[in-house]
Amino acid sequence: MTARCVLLALSCVLLLGCTGANTREAPPRTAGQVDLQRYQGTWYELARLPMFFQRNCVESEAHYRLQDDGSVAVRNRCRTADGTWQQADGQALPQEQGRTDRLWVRFDNWFSRLFPRLTRGHYWVLYLEQNYETVLVGSPDREYLWLLARSPQVAAEVRERLLKEAQARGYATDALIWRGERR
Repeated sequence: MTARCVLLALSCVLLLGCTGANTREAPPRTAGQVDLQRYQGTWYELARLPMFFQRNCVESEAHYRLQDDGSVAVRNRCRTADGTWQQADGQALPQEQGRTDRLWVRFDNWFSRLFPRLTRGHYWVLYLEQNYETVLVGSPDREYLWLLARSPQVAAEVRERLLKEAQARGYATDALIWRGERR
């Protein structure tokens, strides 16, 4: 009787695991090839989904510089509510050789030096305007999203276009934190 109960419980767990795998949402559509030469430079964060590392940020910007080896040097800066700036340096590399819309980003700190594969994050270019003036960047699990632009402010129609693109990819835009806000 006990063995039968254990087998029944294991069967239920396996069935639940299988059904959960089928309900997983497909990863979001990305922008396709990104010309990293044109992408480098300064990007200002217009909005983001809440993220632990940016919990004190009211304004953020990212600076990207293409390296000779094809990697991208990353410098993220954040201004806190009290006016101080925080900075983190890192590196971005393609997740797949030759594919520039899906990158791994790793920031340089003692923990990431010890565990480099555990500390890298997804940087998926989801939508990029042809003029390389605005971009949506996120993670495939839809937990993280950034709306970035070459200037700290954009027109209302640009903002709406970015929101629609994010929503079309399944991101929760109602939880966005906009530039100047702190949550």
